[in-house]
Amino acid sequence: MPRKMSPLFVVILTLAGLGLVYQLYFFPERLLIPVIVLGAIFVAYFLQIRGRRAKPRPKQEARRDTMSSKPKTRKTVPFRVIEGGKDDDNLPKYH
Repeated sequence: MPRKMSPLFVVILTLAGLGLVYQLYFFPERLLIPVIVLGAIFVAYFLQIRGRRAKPRPKQEARRDTMSSKPKTRKTVPFRVIEGGKDDDNLPKYH
């Protein structure tokens, strides 16, 4: 179920669209630099993704010590609180 858009968002989106159409109609040369910059960003992004897909990951060989038959168990150690020895009256207790 799609969410309803707020009326304020619709008004802002409409005004932005009208401003873009006005800009394209009367001053199209002013949009040349932003279009070039955004195009370069998209091209760089997609080239980066394509480069990642083309390189296969090298397969990792299993080590002998990790292939042992018995699983290693971990020893549980309770936490210990170490009380601080510095007591300064000028500093707040919690900061």
